[in-house]
Amino acid sequence: MLTLLENGDLYAPEPLGRTSLLLADSKIGKVGAVNARALRELGVDHEVVDVSGCVVVPGFIDPHQHLLGGSGESGFSSQTPEFFISEIVCFGITSVVGALGVDTTMKTMAGLLAKVKGLKEEGLNAYLWTGGYNVPPSTIMASVREDIMYLDEVIGAGEIAISDLRAMDPAPHDLARLVTDCYVGGMLAGKAKRAHFHVGDRETRLQPLRDLLEGYHVQPEWLYMTHVERSKELMREAIELAQRGSAVDIDVVEGDLLEWLRFYRDNDGPPEQLTVSSDAAINSPRVLLEQIRECVQEGGLPLEEVLPLVTSNTARILGLERKGRLEFGRMADVVVMDAETLEIVHVISRGRWMVRDGKELARERFLEESNRRIELVGEKD
Repeated sequence: MLTLLENGDLYAPEPLGRTSLLLADSKIGKVGAVNARALRELGVDHEVVDVSGCVVVPGFIDPHQHLLGGSGESGFSSQTPEFFISEIVCFGITSVVGALGVDTTMKTMAGLLAKVKGLKEEGLNAYLWTGGYNVPPSTIMASVREDIMYLDEVIGAGEIAISDLRAMDPAPHDLARLVTDCYVGGMLAGKAKRAHFHVGDRETRLQPLRDLLEGYHVQPEWLYMTHVERSKELMREAIELAQRGSAVDIDVVEGDLLEWLRFYRDNDGPPEQLTVSSDAAINSPRVLLEQIRECVQEGGLPLEEVLPLVTSNTARILGLERKGRLEFGRMADVVVMDAETLEIVHVISRGRWMVRDGKELARERFLEESNRRIELVGEKD
């Protein structure tokens, strides 16, 4: 099946102007002018979709989402439910990386892997970090290295907690061993070779990571830290490590992405080392889209400056070579948004329509044989 998107303004994520995008099943067949009449004359199964007045961009990649929900910190009743595919793709997210956090007891690695596999069956690109806050990490197989090497969905270890009251204050030697296991496992399996760090609000900030770089044969590019927007001091330290080659992630939970993007830029943060994540657990993944929209519409940032933070930067840092760009041969993960409002019009994941004309087509498979009716609306909505 060929799908031709015509008359849209393409961002690859750099602006390509008004042109066409041809999708061939699950891949991008061509970026640029396509003769629709020639397609008709060939007699091949195809569809032409006019996306005039829209921007066409790569599908968003969320590198940090708590797919099993959060366990809460106010007792068992504060646990939050898992995320479903319809709640993810309707906001333009076509690739997601699941993570566990402080709770690796009720929320298990085996359960997270099963959730990721289920989302893949429903058409999403889904992956996971092995482990959680604790060191040594919780794993599915015997070690982090084995999880990375033998489980396709595992891209690295995380979110490993440092400088947090809920962390275990791991010894530098133990952290160095974990990070090296990520590197070696990723090297042998052709994956990203990254360890993903949750950074808390304690005064030690990124000192545990600097200790690794100064005392062991750990390279800056092996490290990928998130929640660095807690303070200006922490962000400055993150920028210093990013300048040395580490990857940095800003979560959008607090709704202040525009402020931190400006701070990162004004303090010479390397733009290619930065990503943005939803960190969805109790909050909705929709905040990712809302914050991207705010940066462009209210903050005046060019769309091509913001898009790499959820597309090409993220794909490169996570080692997802077929994601993050509108290029020939890449995966057909595409988001079409209204050029004026940046509201979602279409979402295509692996060549499969997930949202069309603003209507959600993605459905949870269990609903086919269920009479459940689920409608939960948070009080902060």
